[in-house]
Amino acid sequence: MPIATPEQYGKMLDAAQQGDYAYPAINISSLVTLNAALKGFADKKSDGIIQVSIGGGKFASGLNVGCSVEGGIVLAEAAHRLAAKYDVLIALHTDHCQPDKVDSFLKPLIAETAKWRKEGKGNLFQSHMLDASELPLEENMKLSQELLKLCAENEIILEVEAGVVGGEEDGIDNSDQPADKLYTTPEDMVAVYEALNGLGRYMFAATFGNVHGSYKPGHVKLRPDILKQGQDAVIAKYGKEAMFDLVFHGGSGTPNEQIRETLAYGVVKMNIDTDTQYAFTRPIADHMFKNYDGVLKTDGEVGNKKAYDPRAYLKAAEKGVANRLGEACDDLLSSGKTICGKV
Repeated sequence: MPIATPEQYGKMLDAAQQGDYAYPAINISSLVTLNAALKGFADKKSDGIIQVSIGGGKFASGLNVGCSVEGGIVLAEAAHRLAAKYDVLIALHTDHCQPDKVDSFLKPLIAETAKWRKEGKGNLFQSHMLDASELPLEENMKLSQELLKLCAENEIILEVEAGVVGGEEDGIDNSDQPADKLYTTPEDMVAVYEALNGLGRYMFAATFGNVHGSYKPGHVKLRPDILKQGQDAVIAKYGKEAMFDLVFHGGSGTPNEQIRETLAYGVVKMNIDTDTQYAFTRPIADHMFKNYDGVLKTDGEVGNKKAYDPRAYLKAAEKGVANRLGEACDDLLSSGKTICGKV
């Protein structure tokens, strides 16, 4: 099955919302991590979302090119070819894009999808994220409106954010933000709905204490009830059809009961990056420690080609990421629920 069409992607999100489950959205930056993501979803018979960040795209383009857009396009094109070999639906998404990167990252990728559509090839990407949370809400929504209209012209879903996800990820450092910035208010959620309703389909990353990175239990003070309060406020004013498709950022180390609680409040997508980065690196480190004399030419020896062949440890890394993604599918209750072949 090829990458999900816009219609199929919409039905994926509808199924998750109606079934109280969510899709892991895994960041990739290479063919190895792409293959790991596809394996992880397929092994669990779960549909899912694969996403590229600005930094991930830049890395994928190579040291000499160093272009986030080119790398993002390369990874997306590879995903279109490889996903066709699997019996699950995959959507392609881009992660956090700040306002000052819109013209250099987001709009060129939207233009690339428009080009694909004109050539009869469908969408390159199915959704993008605008992270304008650094702006006052009114300015955030003005930019969100502009981009949502542009996305809607190309059947692209836009993810927006109000409130700040703490911590640091991919060069974006919000670790100095005051605590109250980490919680989106019900009033803000109503304002987001009023600003975007009717312009196109969107997802909303409301914040409820989320922090990017990996922390010991108890460090991150999540309040999933924030999501319920916001949903209740919007539904009370505009009816049940106003319920948001919510996104959960910064979920590393979250207790399973809190993850499941967010599903009941409308979360349909949960980003996973830090945990899969560790799942990639851990088996590589294990390989290096166990094969020290093989991967290095020590004491005048020649080493062991089978040990230092990158394929030896990158295959282990692929399996590590796939296994960790599988755990996320189980946690989010998407395992075994693919709608591939049904829509």
